[in-house]
Amino acid sequence: MKTSSVTLQKAKHLRGEMTPPPDKSISHRAVFFSSLAHGKSTVKNILKAGDTNSTINAFRMLGVLIEELPDNSLSIDGRGFMQLKEPQDVIDCGNSGTTARLLSGVLAGKKIFSVLTGDQSLRYRPMLRVIEPLTQMGAKIFSRDNNCLPMAIKGGSLKAIEYRMRVASAQVKSAIMLAGLFAAGETVIEEPVKSRDHTERMLKAYGADVRVDGLKVTVRFTGDSLTPCDIAVPADISSAAFFSAGALMVEDAQLMIKDVGLNPTRAGFIDVLKKMGADVKVHDEKEVSGEITGTLLCKYTDRLQPVTLSEKDIPSLIDEFPILCVLATRASGVTEIRGATELRVKESDRISSIVTELRKMGAKIEEYPDGVAIEGPVTLRGSDNLQSYGDHRIAMALSIAAISAEGESVIHGTDAVGISYPDFYDTLKRLTH
Repeated sequence: MKTSSVTLQKAKHLRGEMTPPPDKSISHRAVFFSSLAHGKSTVKNILKAGDTNSTINAFRMLGVLIEELPDNSLSIDGRGFMQLKEPQDVIDCGNSGTTARLLSGVLAGKKIFSVLTGDQSLRYRPMLRVIEPLTQMGAKIFSRDNNCLPMAIKGGSLKAIEYRMRVASAQVKSAIMLAGLFAAGETVIEEPVKSRDHTERMLKAYGADVRVDGLKVTVRFTGDSLTPCDIAVPADISSAAFFSAGALMVEDAQLMIKDVGLNPTRAGFIDVLKKMGADVKVHDEKEVSGEITGTLLCKYTDRLQPVTLSEKDIPSLIDEFPILCVLATRASGVTEIRGATELRVKESDRISSIVTELRKMGAKIEEYPDGVAIEGPVTLRGSDNLQSYGDHRIAMALSIAAISAEGESVIHGTDAVGISYPDFYDTLKRLTH
């Protein structure tokens, strides 16, 4: 497997302005819903990266016409749910759990045969959490013995269900909602705690009958297809998190991060930074395509405070956990993050991965089955053998750790960042030179 390495040293400064790449979660959903709509939709500021390309290629295999425009937009000629065609080959979801799980919800209600697979990492991520509810709704799904990809789906007429999720997951919730769009009756999903709500917000814009009542989401069958819609994708707050943390850790840093999505179910990282006493301010808030956006101003903060986070905090921090662990090494006291078992089945076991690698850099970090405890402050030191485990979030978190550490660091497997942030290292170089 192709891999690459990056060598980094302590940054003398981190200053300037930047706009992170478009939001990955919203980009995925815009392609999904535009493809299911009947007519042309335009998605502006789409993320062009490995994961979103998997979703685009999947819908092309299902017969949807998707044209790439020169201004980083997509024109999607949706054919409606009923006109999706049976794919002629196995659909490769790459590294994208969002593609695999949400697509399962679409294919469950379509009377065609399809097979989903993915790369080595995705083939070991659990799919039972979508297989269970979709089977209850009437789909026939066959997977490997341990309920992982490859997975064959024979869709058909679905019935509405009431489903109580054991673990909060926006991907699972969205898969059931998509199946519910084409199931007779009302499908009701209840979460244990609130997960990101991009699907609920965007489906309403496409004309779906979606109702939210606390932790319950109700979806009602409304016919063949969704209504076309033009969507503008905001910048990704999960990608912004790495640079905002870097600005807090590099002396004399000052960074303006523009046009960032600040959806309340995604902005948990900003709330945690404020609890830590970080010098982070939000300016110019506005609403774009149903999502709140704004500009972050982040400055070096000498003294950070530790925080204690529990299961209820994790859904809004699912992607920011690795960089939060890096930042916690600079807090004066013990930061404890618990209730994060879900992180063991992401692109890597993110708990084990970040613990192993930060220990190489001198961090005082204890691993629990469901999280970590990190004692600070410590001065991180460079290491020439840091590993990404093929996980883009781990690679980027270690890169920020490296520019705040003493000495030189070498991070292996950095090609993984192309999954969500292809220009990450170019941006890092520009802001530190």
